[in-house]
Amino acid sequence: MNLPTPVVIAAGVFVFAGGYLTGAVTGWDSPDRTSATVSSYDGGSHRLCLHGDAVSELDGAKGDTICGQWRRVEGSAVPAEGDTFRFVSSLHKGQSGSADDRITIFGEVAD
Repeated sequence: MNLPTPVVIAAGVFVFAGGYLTGAVTGWDSPDRTSATVSSYDGGSHRLCLHGDAVSELDGAKGDTICGQWRRVEGSAVPAEGDTFRFVSSLHKGQSGSADDRITIFGEVAD
């Protein structure tokens, strides 16, 4: 049985739209980039502390401050106190409770 071309195209569009909608509703959420101000950075340990209003909602934040291990792309500008920093963070739960939780910060100094 052969279907007319417009019917085949319409069916293909319907299947694609259904798949897209299903993926958009049930798919993983990507992390939102947040901007904050650098409060300190230790180049030896790569420990970065950031503060700002949006930080208080992040996992692992203490008030409006979050500190963690900075991971960066080679050649990224080194942050200095007062710089605006765009980032995402991830909290890795420790086995002994919150005392050994690890926070990783991925990001860069905003231009």
